Amino acid sequence: MTRNNNKLDTDRFASVLKALSRHRMFIPIAFLAFLLLINVFINPSFLRVSLGRDSTGSPVLIGNLINILNNATELVILTIGMTLVTASSRGQDISIGATVSIVGGVIMRVLCGNETQPTQLHAPILVALLLGCLAGIACGAFNGILVSKFNIQPMVATLILFTAGRSIGSMAMGGLKPKAAASFGYYGNFIPGFPVPTPILITIGAIVVTLFALKRTNLSLYTRAVGINDKASSLNGLNPALIKFLTFVILGLCVGIAGFVQSSRVQTVNPYTIVPSIEMDVILAVALGGNSLGGGKFNMTGSIVGAYTIQTLTSMLTTLNVNTNAVPVFKAVIIIILVAIQTPMLKSLFVKKVTLSNLTAGAGKERG
Repeated sequence: MTRNNNKLDTDRFASVLKALSRHRMFIPIAFLAFLLLINVFINPSFLRVSLGRDSTGSPVLIGNLINILNNATELVILTIGMTLVTASSRGQDISIGATVSIVGGVIMRVLCGNETQPTQLHAPILVALLLGCLAGIACGAFNGILVSKFNIQPMVATLILFTAGRSIGSMAMGGLKPKAAASFGYYGNFIPGFPVPTPILITIGAIVVTLFALKRTNLSLYTRAVGINDKASSLNGLNPALIKFLTFVILGLCVGIAGFVQSSRVQTVNPYTIVPSIEMDVILAVALGGNSLGGGKFNMTGSIVGAYTIQTLTSMLTTLNVNTNAVPVFKAVIIIILVAIQTPMLKSLFVKKVTLSNLTAGAGKERG
């Protein structure tokens, strides 16, 4: 009876382990937890969150974990849009960094006009946000038309704005580098008297709206269908071109929100240095979340976890005083290993080895 119970427990453990390892969320969550453990090992107080004071004396939450959640805002929001674009068009938008500079340029021009350092805002912040989002949507629509109507590969279609976007952002500001009034900085930092960084609240809102929309509408189903086989989806009454166009527009809206937050952090925009190489981090976050870069099925929760994992990795490398120029190299090596681990071949090999070792251990206990 004891032998049978041991064998049953071993089989049950092996089946649970196999199910967990095959889940698309297993690798992103496991790696995120691994990074957090490394940071805790380096700095035992890494996860500590405390109440401090800012320069004005207002209470604010401080800590490494708060910094990661805060700094990941733009990455998370852009990853949401990129996930949908990847799933529907089977390609990626490499122009989002340049489009952020366009959005930032528009927002700065609206708030500052032709002044370099105005003492007050020239327009309500809500107007600047709406116009910034419209600029992002216009760029997304431009890319979406090239992809959906002219059947240009997404990476080639978005190469246009990738090349010209930052110059357009500079032109939007009239060649100036204005700095907005301090009140604009509340949206990229702290609202006076409120301890939680505003970007974290914006991120929570974006995630909640996205998950609600995917659950309550057919956007998720239609995106998957078009990504898997657009011809078959058209035979079932869908409009693949419209779905692809819509996902690019949604990404444009995400770019608008991210550009607003990024501009607010320092109340100014340098179109040539803003969010450098963020498109690569966004694509890596989508891949890390267990999504296929070839389109079709996607996991939005996995993408969001992947974005936080990328930001945690970046923060860890910075904490270890890795040279800024070398950070992309370390990040690339780690991400390559991580993505390789998620391939079906390595996953099945891992499961077989673990299962075999557990069975061997169980057999040893039975003989004992």
